[in-house]
Amino acid sequence: MIGIGEALVFFILAAVVIFLSLAAVLVRDIVRAALALVFSMFTVAGLFITLNAQFLGVVQILVYVGAIGVLILFAVMLTKNTMGSDDNGK
Repeated sequence: MIGIGEALVFFILAAVVIFLSLAAVLVRDIVRAALALVFSMFTVAGLFITLNAQFLGVVQILVYVGAIGVLILFAVMLTKNTMGSDDNGK
C-alpha cells in the first residue's frame, strides 16, 4: 500500500515533470529549454525512486542527466551564435 505522503510526493513530482517538459518545448531560449529538459529528466528519476524502482532512477540519472543532458548543453554552448559581429558593419 502507498501512504498518503508517498502519493503526495509522486503527484507533486508528476506536476513538476509536466511543467518542465512543457517549458522545454515552449521556451524560446535554447539554453533554458535544455536546462528544463535536464531538470525534467531529474524529476523523472525522482518518480522512479518514489515507485520503488531505485535502479531505474539511478540509471536515469547516470545515462540521461549525466550523459545526454551534458551532451545537449555542450552542443548548445558550442554552436550558439555570438551577439556581436566581426565584420564592422559590412
